[in-house]
Amino acid sequence: MLMLKYSYTILYVENVEETLAFYEKAFGFQQKFITPEKDYGELDSGTTTLAFADYSIPEYNGVEINKHNKNLASPAFELTFVTENIETDYKNAVDAGAEIVKQPEAKPWGQTVGYLKDLNGFLVELCTPVG
Repeated sequence: MLMLKYSYTILYVENVEETLAFYEKAFGFQQKFITPEKDYGELDSGTTTLAFADYSIPEYNGVEINKHNKNLASPAFELTFVTENIETDYKNAVDAGAEIVKQPEAKPWGQTVGYLKDLNGFLVELCTPVG
């Protein structure tokens, strides 16, 4: 029996190469793959691959999407990265160019959570493990 496995998250962006470089610098992920055309790239981000593709890819595949305007509110999703060193990792992301949305704060359930925007305007949550 074939079991489904969540394998990739692909976000569409204006510049794949710049986005990969930002995530490497801001969050310490390593580039795993980029096409020779630099229109699709992946990061080594754990068990689920975080990938970025140029806005031309959906059209090429016959799929319609809405382009995100980074000057507007973030789309209705977030990327969440769990860390034991939230203060350091949050500062590193800001130093790399992430926009501060909400500084890390302790939650009643024992987790610390902070929010940023990446260079594309996507919402990124940095948090400590739950519990």
